[in-house]
Amino acid sequence: MRRPAPRGLESALGGLLSQLRPATTLAQVQEAWPRAVGSGLSAEAEPVSERRGTVTVSCDSSVWAQELQMLSTELLASLNGAMGGGDGAPPVESLRFVAAGHPGRSARRR
Repeated sequence: MRRPAPRGLESALGGLLSQLRPATTLAQVQEAWPRAVGSGLSAEAEPVSERRGTVTVSCDSSVWAQELQMLSTELLASLNGAMGGGDGAPPVESLRFVAAGHPGRSARRR
């Protein structure tokens, strides 16, 4: 009898992780963010909070915050599309970009 090739941990735990994630708008945004904005932008900015439909995105620098603010309309449409908010009101109404950098992110880059 032949054994199948081992599968990656992400594929093995994918179903379980989706059950363990909190059922909040922020959790949905954080999951959809890399798909919505691409790997380049998601490496520079990440959603950190949500309040009343406004998602705050922490950027590594003020330059990134300004650039993304200028692209906010397109990013908002892409994010809501990636979240599957086609029926009814979109889950995210606006994006707010702040330059705050993240200790976890800078540690990953070293």
